[in-house]
Amino acid sequence: MKILVPVRRVPNPDIKVRLKSDGSGVDTEGVNFLVNPFDEYAIEEAVQIVEKSGGEVVLVSIGTADCEETLRAGLALGALRGWLVETSEVLDSAAIADVLAAVYKEESPDLVITGKQSVDTDNNQAAQMLAAKLDLPQACFAFKVELGDGKATVEREIDGGLDVKEITLPAVITADLRLNQPRYAALPQIMKAKRKEVKKVSLGDLGVEAKSATKILGLSQPPARAAGQIVGSVEELVDKLVNDAKVL
Repeated sequence: MKILVPVRRVPNPDIKVRLKSDGSGVDTEGVNFLVNPFDEYAIEEAVQIVEKSGGEVVLVSIGTADCEETLRAGLALGALRGWLVETSEVLDSAAIADVLAAVYKEESPDLVITGKQSVDTDNNQAAQMLAAKLDLPQACFAFKVELGDGKATVEREIDGGLDVKEITLPAVITADLRLNQPRYAALPQIMKAKRKEVKKVSLGDLGVEAKSATKILGLSQPPARAAGQIVGSVEELVDKLVNDAKVL
């Protein structure tokens, strides 16, 4: 079985985000980048499937040359090889889906597993758009996946309990946090990953003219919260809620 896993390079989610002075974007000076955490769950699930049934895990990342480092980190987790689609343009979810669809057609995988969203934009759109463009079945927010007889049974957590979907392969599945526990890359795997194949192509090589239909006009920090107040009685609390906060 061949499984395609998109991988996104994102700023470390544990650091405080700083904006550029003109509000045009995020200041990445001195920021370290990681594999998108949800993509790690997708890689782990793909690797576990291949370890059980055989096959290969192929990664794909879209962005500048710096994304090769992200791909190597994913390869160290057990993937066999990767694609780096090089572009300096900032692509929205629809454009990313166009690029992934082109790679899909080159690879013809049996399954696509993606993280449910990236932690930098939180759009949660590219996988669904990819499935629509390729006319593939999809199951999102998976916390359990079972494969057999050309089908995938996917369990998902929803507000009312559990939702079980059975889809035919090939298909697109997005990984949620409870799907598995991503492994740590051992030093020997990190060293092997440096020698694994990363195929570098341009948008033109794929025959894709990906253009974003959305444009970010500006970013700003949320307004600072007012300091808390200590009240002396229930009556005073109610008065402030009614007259100051105007929530009652």
